[in-house]
Amino acid sequence: MLATHLHRWKSVALTTAAVLVGLTAPALTASPAAATTTAYDSTYYKNAVGKTGTSLKSALHTIISSQSKISYSAVWAALKVTDQDPNNTSNVLLLYSGVSRSKSLNGGDVGDWNREHTWAKSHGDFGEVTGPGTDLHHLRAADVQVNSTRGNLDFDNGGSAVTNGGGSKVDSDSFEPRDADKGDVARMILYMAVRYEGDDGFADLEPNEKVNNGSNPYMGKLSVLKAWNEADPPSAFEERRNQVIYDTYQHNRNPFIDHPEWVEAIW
Repeated sequence: MLATHLHRWKSVALTTAAVLVGLTAPALTASPAAATTTAYDSTYYKNAVGKTGTSLKSALHTIISSQSKISYSAVWAALKVTDQDPNNTSNVLLLYSGVSRSKSLNGGDVGDWNREHTWAKSHGDFGEVTGPGTDLHHLRAADVQVNSTRGNLDFDNGGSAVTNGGGSKVDSDSFEPRDADKGDVARMILYMAVRYEGDDGFADLEPNEKVNNGSNPYMGKLSVLKAWNEADPPSAFEERRNQVIYDTYQHNRNPFIDHPEWVEAIW
């Protein structure tokens, strides 16, 4: 059964003072998420609840590092389950574009979907190795051409519209997902930063405030990812996906889908 989430996102009131003095109100920005509760707080997350900062990050790392791993070839079949379109069980929903496409169209040709490493595999040079290279919590089905356009770019705001990208944008050094996927991307990236801390033979993955990170084990921009996490709360699709990965494949969870407020608590 899906964990029950009680999302209580704080409201922001920014217009009153501006109206009183006849000024244009500043653009609204998302405020920090209020605390959420889940069915896993007294069990799976019991050693993390109530902590903040490095203590919270360390506790979550220990919790989510207990996982089963699958091969890269097995990711194809897994994505057909985890990314299934809730309105058409014959299709998967594609990251970045939002397109619903037949599960059978997986491959490398134009019109196909393939396996997108949201944390680009070159950032830390882990490739497709079992572990970070096959972790379903950051692997998503994506259109071949849109995936190619994203490449290994860091995440930031701005750019020109991506062809058939559903509203996603790209420029020379960064990629901006469509609005409906921004929170998903942020929570996947930050999951990777907590899961892979350099203690298992892989690079210590961390978010930072830069783009053009290249082969360094960093992904930017943290401030933008935090804003995306606030602006685009976890959806039913994300929550179902988290549960399927937990129940059927890896038996670990993305804590930022269960507790989006933990992003601010850590970073």
